[in-house]
Amino acid sequence: MKLMRVGEKGREIPVVEYQGAHYDASAAVKDFDPEFFATGGIESLRAALERGELSNADITGQRIGAPLTRPSAVICIGQNYVEHAAESGDAPPKLPIIFFKTPNTLTGPNDNIALPPGSEKSDWEVELVIVVGKQAAYLETEAEAAECIAGYTLADDLSERAYQIEDSGGQWSKGKCIKDYMPLGPVVVTADEFDPHDVALGSSVNGEPRQGSRTSDMIFSVEYIVKHLSHYMQLEPGDIISTGTPKGVALSGKFPYLKDGDVVEVEIEGIGQQRHRMVARS
Repeated sequence: MKLMRVGEKGREIPVVEYQGAHYDASAAVKDFDPEFFATGGIESLRAALERGELSNADITGQRIGAPLTRPSAVICIGQNYVEHAAESGDAPPKLPIIFFKTPNTLTGPNDNIALPPGSEKSDWEVELVIVVGKQAAYLETEAEAAECIAGYTLADDLSERAYQIEDSGGQWSKGKCIKDYMPLGPVVVTADEFDPHDVALGSSVNGEPRQGSRTSDMIFSVEYIVKHLSHYMQLEPGDIISTGTPKGVALSGKFPYLKDGDVVEVEIEGIGQQRHRMVARS
């Protein structure tokens, strides 16, 4: 199944894509939120579909929102691809580098993204995102970790590098927590229908290729990340974990940073594509 939310911002309804058709899920669930994941929502939704209880949904021309809402945590992994670490001037990390974004960084995959006033170093990062399906703490094996994964989605982990590096005081949060700087979606693909270990992902700006890699190049696998994090924090249903980005970002010095009017596209094989325009903040 693929979970998505459609409609104007703040008034989205849950929709499920199943066997090539779209269905209005609001008869079965309130929303794709922490409660949905905590209470076996995926299984209940699948059962409702198989019983024919959901009506078809026409999403043509409708805005696509972030495919889930109100996560208690937006957790990110830094420098999880060898070549991205190198272009950042660092050796590959021996343990996952962790930082957080605030939940209000989430927005729809095709929404316009407002640059901060005076921003000169906003950057793109295509990333595979884990959706946590059940509470996870002190996991002992990667098999246990896999059981805690509800599905996967796509993010552009936008960053303002001057805030992140020059103004940071050693932490990254200043450059990562700008409102709407985490476009998410278009869908969450349930874990039973997606193998995260070797899929293509990439990005472009104004139609020009930037990033291109495969998740097989990640330093830390999705299962390792969940297991590792569970020893430092209790993961909750509906939390999301962004797993890092490959080389090809503006921080490398090979490409210009984003400016008003630039169009960013990011894509992951089997999940879909985002297309968002960067605009001056009014």
